[in-house]
Amino acid sequence: MDNRKQDIAYFVSFCVEQYKTAKGISGKEAVNILNQYGVLEYLEKGYEPLHTQGKQWLLEEIDEFINFRKGASA
Repeated sequence: MDNRKQDIAYFVSFCVEQYKTAKGISGKEAVNILNQYGVLEYLEKGYEPLHTQGKQWLLEEIDEFINFRKGASA
C-alpha cells in the first residue's frame, strides 16, 4: 500500500472511531451506518480537504451528510 492510500485508510478509520464513540455504538454499527449513507466513500474521495479539519467539525460534517442523504431518499 502506498503512503497516500495508507494515510486515507488511517483517516477513514479515525473518523469511524470518532463516530462510534460520539454515538455510543459499536464499530460494526458505525461502519454499517457510514457505509449505508455513502460516508466512507465521501471521506475517502474528500480526503484532501477533510483531513485538515478538527474532530468536532468532522463529526458535524458526517451528521450533516447523513441527514442530507436521508432527506434525499425520502
